[in-house]
Amino acid sequence: MDLDHCTLCPRECGACRRRGPGRCGAGALPRLARAALHRWEEPCISGDDPRRGSGTVFFSGCPLGCCFCQNDAISRGNFGAEVTVSRLAKIFLELQDQGAWNINLVSAAQYLPQVIEALDLAGKRLTIPVVYNSGGYEKPESLRLLEGYVDIYLPDLKFYDPALAEGCAGAPDYFAVASAAIPEMFRQTGPLDQDQSGMLRRGVMVRHLVLPGQRKDSERLLRWLAGALPVGEIYLSLMSQYTPYRPMPVKALDRRVATFEYEWVREVADRLGFSGYGQERTSAKEEYTPPFDLEGVEGPEL
Repeated sequence: MDLDHCTLCPRECGACRRRGPGRCGAGALPRLARAALHRWEEPCISGDDPRRGSGTVFFSGCPLGCCFCQNDAISRGNFGAEVTVSRLAKIFLELQDQGAWNINLVSAAQYLPQVIEALDLAGKRLTIPVVYNSGGYEKPESLRLLEGYVDIYLPDLKFYDPALAEGCAGAPDYFAVASAAIPEMFRQTGPLDQDQSGMLRRGVMVRHLVLPGQRKDSERLLRWLAGALPVGEIYLSLMSQYTPYRPMPVKALDRRVATFEYEWVREVADRLGFSGYGQERTSAKEEYTPPFDLEGVEGPEL
């Protein structure tokens, strides 16, 4: 990918990232806000051992920039510190040494070339699965660069209605993009593969955050997903943690999700035959957002 005229994400802003950041906030070097064990992902990603967790690497900036993002300080605020590709490779190996079940790349779309280079540097020393944790707003041709590097795709599926996607993220093409990206992810991984303890080794788990007042939009997304991919070969993670931290540009989003809304969407998912995970409404708390304090970012290079 050409960092002199970046078209890596669907925005295709054309920025020369060697001179300054693109629309997503990314420059030439990876920018990270945290690299540490994380225990609040789904059980097949984080496990239940309190001494271990998912080796999450939180990248700063984001091509999508949803108004309600719980990681707003890094996704829209771009908080973080730049690291070399060599340091990024070392971070992967450090997390593995700490007992990480996997390397969890959180919102890394804007740094795909650098991530691939870091994974090449780590090479065969990295023996745990690589998770690509994404907002779903990805170009299939960019995702194809990751084939053979990523074992588990963890995309969001956020919006069906273009007007809702425009209001929340300035991306009326969100569904058109995500509905091409997620099948490409499944093509690369194939069906779910778990070890004897239930930890995911390979596959796709689609996350959907239920939004207040948008249960019909959720239904359209789930019906599309059930028709696009074999429901028995993927997981669905249905989330209720939406919390408005500021006044929202879409008025209906100025409250939390009602229990009946979430349960209504969960019933749709059950009828469609999905397996996976749900959330209690008590998950809508700020303590589930990790501290972005540069933990694990600074240190030696490979």
